[in-house]
Amino acid sequence: METPVKILLDRKREGCELPSSDIHDLIAAYTRGEVPDYQMAAFAMAVCCNGMTGAETLALTEAMRDSGDKMDWSDVSRPTADKHSTGGVGDKLSLIIQPLAASCGVAVPSLTGRGLGLTGGTADTLESIPGYNASLTLADFKKVVASCGCSMTVQTAEIAPADKKLYALRDVTGTVPSIPLIVASILSKKLAEGAETLVFDVKCGRGAFMKTREQAVALANALVSGAKGAGRKASALVTSMDEPLGFAVGNALEVKESIDVLKGEGRHPADIIELSVEFAARMVALSKGTALDVARKECHDNLKNGKAYAVFAEMVKLHGGNLAEFERIYAEGGGASSVEVLAPVSGFILDIDAETVARAAFNLGAGRAKTDDAIDMSSGVLLSVVHGDRVEKGQPLAKLFAKDRSALLDVEAKSLAEAFVISEEFPSVRRLIIEEIQ
Repeated sequence: METPVKILLDRKREGCELPSSDIHDLIAAYTRGEVPDYQMAAFAMAVCCNGMTGAETLALTEAMRDSGDKMDWSDVSRPTADKHSTGGVGDKLSLIIQPLAASCGVAVPSLTGRGLGLTGGTADTLESIPGYNASLTLADFKKVVASCGCSMTVQTAEIAPADKKLYALRDVTGTVPSIPLIVASILSKKLAEGAETLVFDVKCGRGAFMKTREQAVALANALVSGAKGAGRKASALVTSMDEPLGFAVGNALEVKESIDVLKGEGRHPADIIELSVEFAARMVALSKGTALDVARKECHDNLKNGKAYAVFAEMVKLHGGNLAEFERIYAEGGGASSVEVLAPVSGFILDIDAETVARAAFNLGAGRAKTDDAIDMSSGVLLSVVHGDRVEKGQPLAKLFAKDRSALLDVEAKSLAEAFVISEEFPSVRRLIIEEIQ
């Protein structure tokens, strides 16, 4: 490195802006193992305390992107786009949005993640489908996208290795909640993934990482600015995560709900449909240069006519998954025991606390506390009601499922009952989209 690491740390500690070349050199040296963890931890803490300018954040993002392979989709005839979510309770939107956008002529190469803590991961959810391989090689990832227009697999070791190394360090040094570091982590992977258009879903509320509107809007602005600075088309929606999305929270439960939405079957969760269409339409409009209203209509149509489901089914097949086997196994709950939560009084559903629902699902085995923890794919919470529904005393509010931890069902049912607020007054309409950033 031209500038010694100690000098960079001194400068960042004092709040000075670092040249892009120094940031690139630092990340490259850290990736090669030439910068020890204790110095990189000090750098992360300095950034966490003093922040970064837009230019610094972009330099950090691009340096992390350049630490590994970068995918090239120039041989794919379709425009490319992807959607990233900061994660929420019952957030199975990717399972619908990605194939929906692909059904409208967009190629969707989507590197997704696994769950940790209360927030689930798309890769884990998909792996509840027997045979589904969420760990494709980059070559197979490209083949699936070229074949059906969409693929969802986890980040490989070749993609942004600096991000994987730095995130593990941040996780144990109290430096996760830093917008520049969050932006660099998210964008470095998405830029290496190679999609030309990026649409961000930044969740806000009790069940989200960003608890306040101000935090969520700041992150959304930084993500869009960073993506555009790196030459991508980008937009973001800040969306509400005070209450769960849809009815299902838990891996197999969420796949079943997603399939129902894609097939037009079951009880249609209005929030899932609205947000899926809005995000897919933005992917289509930005990448193809069409009007948003036109893209929105095409997305609505393709949810109804089965085209989006056809893409999803083909993607699952190409990943080795067996949807027929999934439906057979989970038709009766996948062998899990269950218990219901009943309404203590009559009235309207005023609120359902997303964090309380997530914690119940997590405690029953739907999530992991450590990266190597096993997941019970059949466990979780299936809501019977949503915001605004009228309920009578004794009517089911939710059903909890667990196989390995079935002994906890009664305890978690008591805790879950606290998530529901029932009122005599009809509540105001739940606002899903809080703000749009373009």
